[in-house]
Amino acid sequence: MKRIYAIEKWCIDCKRCEVACKAFHSKSKDPVRAYKYEDNVPQPRIHVEGDLDLSVAINCRHCEKPLCVEGCISGALKKDPETGMVYCDQNLCVGCRTCVSMCPFGAVQVVEVNGITKAYKCDLCSDGTGEPGCPSCVAACPNGALVYVESEEGF
Repeated sequence: MKRIYAIEKWCIDCKRCEVACKAFHSKSKDPVRAYKYEDNVPQPRIHVEGDLDLSVAINCRHCEKPLCVEGCISGALKKDPETGMVYCDQNLCVGCRTCVSMCPFGAVQVVEVNGITKAYKCDLCSDGTGEPGCPSCVAACPNGALVYVESEEGF
Protein backbone atom coordinates (compact mmCIF):
# COMPACT_ATOMS: atom_id res chain seq x y z
CA MET A 1 0.00 0.00 0.00
CA LYS A 2 1.02 3.61 -0.39
CA ARG A 3 2.23 5.35 2.75
CA ILE A 4 3.34 8.86 3.70
CA TYR A 5 6.92 9.20 4.85
CA ALA A 6 8.57 12.28 6.32
CA ILE A 7 12.10 13.30 5.36
CA GLU A 8 13.23 15.37 8.32
CA LYS A 9 16.30 16.91 6.67
CA TRP A 10 13.99 18.67 4.20
CA CYS A 11 11.36 19.83 6.72
CA ILE A 12 11.53 23.57 7.50
CA ASP A 13 8.81 23.65 10.21
CA CYS A 14 6.46 25.72 8.03
CA LYS A 15 3.43 23.63 9.10
CA ARG A 16 1.84 23.93 5.65
CA CYS A 17 1.04 20.21 5.93
CA GLU A 18 -1.02 20.90 9.07
CA VAL A 19 -2.87 23.76 7.38
CA ALA A 20 -3.63 21.65 4.29
CA CYS A 21 -4.86 18.76 6.44
CA LYS A 22 -7.08 21.01 8.51
CA ALA A 23 -8.54 22.63 5.38
CA PHE A 24 -9.17 19.24 3.74
CA HIS A 25 -11.13 18.05 6.77
CA SER A 26 -13.12 21.28 7.08
CA LYS A 27 -16.59 21.94 5.71
CA SER A 28 -15.43 24.83 3.54
CA LYS A 29 -12.12 23.31 2.33
CA ASP A 30 -10.73 26.83 2.76
CA PRO A 31 -7.73 27.32 5.09
CA VAL A 32 -8.83 30.72 6.41
CA ARG A 33 -12.38 29.63 7.13
CA ALA A 34 -11.21 26.32 8.58
CA TYR A 35 -9.10 28.14 11.17
CA LYS A 36 -11.24 31.15 11.91
CA TYR A 37 -14.88 30.94 10.93
CA GLU A 38 -16.20 27.40 11.09
CA ASP A 39 -18.19 26.26 14.11
CA ASN A 40 -16.57 22.85 14.46
CA VAL A 41 -12.91 23.58 13.89
CA PRO A 42 -11.37 20.52 12.19
CA GLN A 43 -8.33 18.82 13.69
CA PRO A 44 -5.20 18.27 11.62
CA ARG A 45 -4.26 14.60 11.40
CA ILE A 46 -0.57 15.41 11.03
CA HIS A 47 1.57 17.58 13.26
CA VAL A 48 5.05 19.03 13.00
CA GLU A 49 7.44 18.72 15.90
CA GLY A 50 10.69 20.63 16.25
CA ASP A 51 11.96 24.03 15.19
CA LEU A 52 13.76 25.70 12.30
CA ASP A 53 16.94 23.73 12.95
CA LEU A 54 15.38 20.27 13.12
CA SER A 55 11.74 19.39 12.57
CA VAL A 56 9.66 16.53 11.23
CA ALA A 57 6.03 15.87 10.42
CA ILE A 58 4.49 13.14 12.57
CA ASN A 59 1.93 11.06 10.71
CA CYS A 60 0.31 7.63 10.77
CA ARG A 61 2.23 4.83 9.05
CA HIS A 62 -0.85 2.65 8.57
CA CYS A 63 1.07 -0.27 10.02
CA GLU A 64 0.66 -3.84 8.87
CA LYS A 65 -0.11 -4.88 12.47
CA PRO A 66 -1.24 -1.61 14.10
CA LEU A 67 -0.84 -1.56 17.86
CA CYS A 68 -3.33 1.29 18.11
CA VAL A 69 -6.05 -0.95 16.65
CA GLU A 70 -5.03 -3.80 18.92
CA GLY A 71 -5.27 -1.57 21.99
CA CYS A 72 -8.50 0.26 21.13
CA ILE A 73 -11.00 -0.69 23.83
CA SER A 74 -14.07 0.57 21.98
CA GLY A 75 -13.32 -0.81 18.53
CA ALA A 76 -13.14 2.69 17.04
CA LEU A 77 -9.76 2.16 15.44
CA LYS A 78 -9.91 -0.29 12.57
CA LYS A 79 -7.78 -1.46 9.68
CA ASP A 80 -9.47 -1.77 6.31
CA PRO A 81 -8.52 -5.23 4.99
CA GLU A 82 -8.72 -4.10 1.36
CA THR A 83 -6.91 -0.74 1.42
CA GLY A 84 -4.71 -1.34 4.48
CA MET A 85 -5.73 2.06 5.83
CA VAL A 86 -6.06 2.43 9.60
CA TYR A 87 -8.93 4.74 10.49
CA CYS A 88 -10.92 5.94 13.48
CA ASP A 89 -14.70 5.64 13.63
CA GLN A 90 -15.50 8.82 15.55
CA ASN A 91 -18.92 7.44 16.54
CA LEU A 92 -17.27 4.64 18.53
CA CYS A 93 -14.31 6.53 20.02
CA VAL A 94 -14.56 7.10 23.77
CA GLY A 95 -11.40 9.22 24.04
CA CYS A 96 -9.61 6.83 26.42
CA ARG A 97 -6.15 7.56 24.93
CA THR A 98 -5.09 3.91 24.78
CA CYS A 99 -4.31 4.36 21.07
CA VAL A 100 -2.00 7.26 21.91
CA SER A 101 0.01 5.12 24.30
CA MET A 102 0.13 2.19 21.86
CA CYS A 103 1.29 4.03 18.72
CA PRO A 104 5.10 3.79 18.42
CA PHE A 105 5.19 6.85 16.13
CA GLY A 106 3.11 9.29 18.20
CA ALA A 107 0.72 9.66 15.28
CA VAL A 108 -2.58 9.50 17.16
CA GLN A 109 -3.84 12.63 18.90
CA VAL A 110 -6.73 12.86 21.31
CA VAL A 111 -8.39 16.25 21.28
CA GLU A 112 -11.38 17.76 23.04
CA VAL A 113 -13.76 19.45 20.61
CA ASN A 114 -16.96 21.02 21.95
CA GLY A 115 -16.57 19.13 25.22
CA ILE A 116 -16.18 15.72 23.54
CA THR A 117 -12.83 13.93 23.52
CA LYS A 118 -11.98 11.92 20.40
CA ALA A 119 -8.94 10.39 18.71
CA TYR A 120 -7.72 11.84 15.43
CA LYS A 121 -5.21 10.28 13.03
CA CYS A 122 -4.29 10.38 9.37
CA ASP A 123 -6.95 9.00 7.04
CA LEU A 124 -4.85 9.61 3.89
CA CYS A 125 -7.39 12.29 2.95
CA SER A 126 -10.08 9.70 2.40
CA ASP A 127 -13.08 11.16 0.63
CA GLY A 128 -15.57 9.38 2.88
CA THR A 129 -15.76 6.26 0.72
CA GLY A 130 -12.90 4.66 2.63
CA GLU A 131 -10.61 4.98 -0.37
CA PRO A 132 -7.42 6.97 0.24
CA GLY A 133 -7.01 10.05 -1.90
CA CYS A 134 -4.00 12.18 -2.69
CA PRO A 135 -2.89 13.37 0.73
CA SER A 136 -3.21 17.13 1.02
CA CYS A 137 -0.19 17.33 3.35
CA VAL A 138 2.08 15.85 0.68
CA ALA A 139 0.76 18.22 -1.98
CA ALA A 140 1.22 21.25 0.30
CA CYS A 141 4.83 20.59 1.35
CA PRO A 142 7.05 23.16 -0.40
CA ASN A 143 10.27 21.15 0.03
CA GLY A 144 9.11 17.63 -0.70
CA ALA A 145 9.68 16.64 2.92
CA LEU A 146 6.60 14.43 2.71
CA VAL A 147 6.36 11.69 0.12
CA TYR A 148 3.50 9.32 -0.70
CA VAL A 149 5.00 6.12 -2.03
CA GLU A 150 4.24 2.44 -2.42
CA SER A 151 5.78 0.54 0.46
CA GLU A 152 5.76 -3.06 1.56
CA GLU A 153 7.24 -2.13 4.93
CA GLY A 154 4.68 -3.25 7.42
CA PHE A 155 6.32 -1.88 10.60
